[in-house]
Amino acid sequence: MQVGVFAKTFPGSEPRNVLAAVRDAGFAVTQFNLACAGLPSMPDAVPDAVIDAISAAAKATGIGLAALSGTYNMAHPDSRMREDGLRRLAVVIETAARLSIPLVALCTGTRNAEDQWAYHPNNADPSAWVDMAREMEKALLIAERHGVDLGIEPEQANIVTSADAAMRLIAEMGSKRLRMVLDPANLFERANADQARSIVAEAVERAAGHVYLAHAKDRFADGRFATAGQGVVDFPDFITRLKATGFDGPLVTHGLSAEEAPGVARFLMELV
Repeated sequence: MQVGVFAKTFPGSEPRNVLAAVRDAGFAVTQFNLACAGLPSMPDAVPDAVIDAISAAAKATGIGLAALSGTYNMAHPDSRMREDGLRRLAVVIETAARLSIPLVALCTGTRNAEDQWAYHPNNADPSAWVDMAREMEKALLIAERHGVDLGIEPEQANIVTSADAAMRLIAEMGSKRLRMVLDPANLFERANADQARSIVAEAVERAAGHVYLAHAKDRFADGRFATAGQGVVDFPDFITRLKATGFDGPLVTHGLSAEEAPGVARFLMELV
């Protein structure tokens, strides 16, 4: 596995400075965000000069660009907002292709109109799944045209909440371009260590063969997110189980401060 970190963990809008910080903290790869190049995360356009700057920074620092963030609310209750998000996603997918980044990470969305990461009771309504799935079909057409994979991540506040739901969506879409991003801390809200281990183990088994990227975030038993290694997620067990499925891709941490990053890099490197 290649141990990595969200580029946005580190401050700055100059790609070379950000990727140098990724390298200096002890990571080999990153999930990049266009905010680290002075643009909105979901921009209207990406100038050639920005593409060149990101590419040059990756080469100069030796940091691999494992994924590019392309999250918008794919289940927003206002169809106009979904249309605008898809338009911007097309820009991100094209940018990933130009930078030879293999995967764009998505958000399957929520009926919460204010926050794409916030739960809404209407998420369970069948219409929410239908709207999200229609959006995913359109996104996959763009991704297939550019030769880029899309990654969906089970997340308790979103439409896809579990590995089972992610596998359902992958089956419905019927596209080899749709992959899974698996974050153990997003598979539950509150759990003790034994419960968390069981939930994560079941998800890894269910997702076997479909995970492109694993995330390394943690949770405390009371539901608060935590830095990897500080909560109830059993990372040695998680990584051992991933390996047993044949996974050998990027393991990317986030939800931590820049100051915590070197310690987390050491912690994860000892496990992979």
